[in-house]
Amino acid sequence: MWSLASTKNPAAVLKELQGVHDLLYPGGDAPFISQAFFWARECFTGQHPGYQAVDAGYHDFEHTLQGAQCLLQLLRGRQLAGALPVLPERGFQLGLMAILFHDTGYLKRSGDLSGTGAKYTITHVARSAAFAADFLLTRGFSPAEIQSVQNMILSTGAVPALGEIPFQSESERVLGHALSTADLLGQMAAEDYVDKLPVLYAEFSEAVRFTGDTSHFISGYASAEQLIHATPLFWKTHVLPRLDRDFGGLYRFLNHPFPDGPNPYLDRIEANLTRLRAAGAAL
Repeated sequence: MWSLASTKNPAAVLKELQGVHDLLYPGGDAPFISQAFFWARECFTGQHPGYQAVDAGYHDFEHTLQGAQCLLQLLRGRQLAGALPVLPERGFQLGLMAILFHDTGYLKRSGDLSGTGAKYTITHVARSAAFAADFLLTRGFSPAEIQSVQNMILSTGAVPALGEIPFQSESERVLGHALSTADLLGQMAAEDYVDKLPVLYAEFSEAVRFTGDTSHFISGYASAEQLIHATPLFWKTHVLPRLDRDFGGLYRFLNHPFPDGPNPYLDRIEANLTRLRAAGAAL
């Protein structure tokens, strides 16, 4: 069984990401992995011109690392299983860029001094896609590559119209679905997921106050306690069906050994759901 680096240790996560790349693409462009990682870290730590450091309590840089770690382990399992289409190295690189930038929509501009970036929760996917396009345009990425990264980011929307995303190839579609899978599994499998749900509720609450949008699903939670109580059912009736139906069951490539071995992400999520059921019963 492969082991996962702690997402509280960015250097360890970077080493893990580099190891997956080198396994799948020996002799490839290894420096790209660290370059992409440092680009993202600069953006989230306030070193990108015109933007502040991330101040959203839940959707922080560690959340991004959780998704990136899960995505690359999923792609590792998929390629070692011999799944088709085989992803080219450039596709792998663009997928990494997409997961690293998929929540840049939470970043506030330098002059934006009210509230936190959580106020952009409802619009963060579109904001992330726009941020990524502006960023990549100045770093030599082609229009088709930028569109690819944007398509992958758009697939992470809470209720995306996947059929309307103009994926340019089957490989790109697989990467978009893998990224969406990793975004969900990476956060829900985190050791502190249960403890951070009140922080997630605070982000939801701020976004609803900021936009006044009472039609979005996040407005349906009246308290952190309600979110805690509802999450196990949310997993069963929303997340798991999406993983299977919309994203093609790609999470199974995290089974080790494939196809019938244990899935460390699902195991961690079930442990978190057990805690949540107990907490909900005690409310």
